[in-house]
Amino acid sequence: MLDTSDFKRGLLIEVDGKPWRIVNVAVNSPSARSGNLIVRTKMKCLLDGTFIEKPFRGGDKVGEPDVQKRPSQYLYSDDTFAHFMDGETYEQCQIALDDLGDVVPYLHDGIEGVVVMLYNDAPISIELPPHVELQITETAPPMKGVTASAQTKPATLSTGLIVQVPAYIDSGETVRVDTRTGLYLQRVKS
Repeated sequence: MLDTSDFKRGLLIEVDGKPWRIVNVAVNSPSARSGNLIVRTKMKCLLDGTFIEKPFRGGDKVGEPDVQKRPSQYLYSDDTFAHFMDGETYEQCQIALDDLGDVVPYLHDGIEGVVVMLYNDAPISIELPPHVELQITETAPPMKGVTASAQTKPATLSTGLIVQVPAYIDSGETVRVDTRTGLYLQRVKS
């Protein structure tokens, strides 16, 4: 059992028989006498992707979901599913693209560090590595002499993801993108 004092971003908990990932946590301590600590959470359901905001009292206990994490390799996507292969057993599984939501633009051939999460032995979600390296397919030509200022421009990456990159970056270059924020991190040297 987990206590509300254990709550932090990214923690998996079980509420009402479903697995949830805590997206945000805020602690409120009332100033009135005999007031209880209130822990406000925003959570995402791992089964259907819905979000809820739920308050807990200080000291409340919640269960830990039976979620297994398996290192896997992304294989390919078709019109409705993304296909993965377990890194240890070589078994293949599929997850609906709609269930993956905003992580789909980060999936590309050869991506390493993907973890498939299984709930009751069924794949429900994935965890991405902290960053991915993607090639720029389209952006405006590089601007000369802008290295001193922080000018950016939109760039379309090989997966269709659009990020803001420094103005001196050109099409065909590879960049590192943070999968948690979707922001450009750095240019990757060849």
